[in-house]
Amino acid sequence: MPLLASIPSPSQGVWNIGPIPIRAYALCIVLGVVAAVWIGERRWRARGGEPGAITDLAVWAVPFGLVGGRLYHVITDWQIYFGSEAPKRPIDALFIWEGGLGIWGAIALGGLGVWIACRRRGISFSAVADTVAPGIAVAQAIGRLGNYFNQELFGGPTDLPWGLQIDPGRPGTVPGVDTYHPTFLYELLWNLALAGLLVLAGRRFTLRHGRLFALYVAGYTLGRFWIEGLRVDPAHEILGLRLNQWTSVVIFVAAIAYFWLARGRSGAEPLGTTASADDPDDGGTAEGGTSEGGTEGNGPAASDTAGSDPGTSDAGTSDREDDATGGISTTADGEAGKR
Repeated sequence: MPLLASIPSPSQGVWNIGPIPIRAYALCIVLGVVAAVWIGERRWRARGGEPGAITDLAVWAVPFGLVGGRLYHVITDWQIYFGSEAPKRPIDALFIWEGGLGIWGAIALGGLGVWIACRRRGISFSAVADTVAPGIAVAQAIGRLGNYFNQELFGGPTDLPWGLQIDPGRPGTVPGVDTYHPTFLYELLWNLALAGLLVLAGRRFTLRHGRLFALYVAGYTLGRFWIEGLRVDPAHEILGLRLNQWTSVVIFVAAIAYFWLARGRSGAEPLGTTASADDPDDGGTAEGGTSEGGTEGNGPAASDTAGSDPGTSDAGTSDREDDATGGISTTADGEAGKR
């Protein structure tokens, strides 16, 4: 059956402005960071936090995340850079702009950077994690476009109308086959849907003390497991599954366990500032002191503060946190790229 349609790949992923190369992969990473910070700032202010705090924390998160992402990639794909048959030189392991960032390392070391910054500012790390979760998902979606420009991390051959055209001879291609599963697109759409789900869940339920972030981790790893299974780029395998699939399983179980075990946590999560009494996103009520205080955890207490009955406390408590997410609820990692 003739192919009805396909997605063309970009003819290039690098543009030169004089002696300066502008790489699409790096540009997508930068745009993703900007989007995550912008979304996080709006959500943090709506929660009663100090304007600019998320931007300040990003100064720690971004460099830590880049180092962590690169370390994960080099450690798990060391054969690319080291050994007598390595296609690249050991020094190339430092060239982040050529692609190769592992999301697991980026999240882990980036989170360490944020934790250090939160400790220095007296801000609750769990409150920050819950606040930035939807923005991280959006940033990952934007970052996947870098894989598209690099024509990498695609899936197996397909004749579906949305098959992705890949230039012959690239790693993973099959002689005589022109179109492959656009796994970058699958993950992009999954992450945008996940961001919207997180916003909706935050509005409907009281998900504090890192539970919303745990939901993000569980949702991302669930999607990553099946999308990873479609990919055909070289990868280490254990018992028939790719390394990143096993990683997804372990992290998914850990996230679900935390989500469940943290359900009874209550108490204040310091925001490092006092909310403005006339904040339009805060229902006209100050959070009190330097934390969320009594609005945290107990449904009736949250209802009294919001002026509603106990039965609507879940939504009432979380609305202030999520109302300023912009259009996320409705609109909403090259060779190894964001792995």
